[in-house]
Amino acid sequence: MNLKAQDVLVLLKLAASRGREWTYQQLGDELEMSASEVHAGVRRARAAGLVDPEGKRPVRRALEELLLHGVKYLCPPERGGAARGMPTCHAAPFAAGVFSGDDEPPPVWPCPEGEVRGNSLEPLYRAVPAAAARDEELYRLLVLVDLIRAGKAREREWAEAEVRKALASE
Repeated sequence: MNLKAQDVLVLLKLAASRGREWTYQQLGDELEMSASEVHAGVRRARAAGLVDPEGKRPVRRALEELLLHGVKYLCPPERGGAARGMPTCHAAPFAAGVFSGDDEPPPVWPCPEGEVRGNSLEPLYRAVPAAAARDEELYRLLVLVDLIRAGKAREREWAEAEVRKALASE
């Protein structure tokens, strides 16, 4: 049973939920996935040791290891051309002040509702922009994962430290 990119999205949502009670249907609605897709993702994550035996909470040390060392191989970055979308990586609102900008257009997750024009970076899963728009903590975690997947060395180091802090703070 192999992990899929959408499973990383489910795991990040569980981490962002900070122990809040949830149902598969609720998570599915928030992630624009079906309840059965969420259930299958939790099942695969549990089999990989990334979710507790009850399937309700991520195993934070295992999730940290996946995000810091495995996600760039499981979900390699796919860059595209100019697109309208939601800012990610160093262009995301909370990361924008951390790194000095260059002259290139900002990286964005392509989406029709996006208000920023930039270079597209395919998200982990098609529903990432919509899910991130609904949940600020999930957006932050997804951006950190994108910095690990697609950022420059300094950006990756910063994102890794931020992921460690975020996962330790429950």
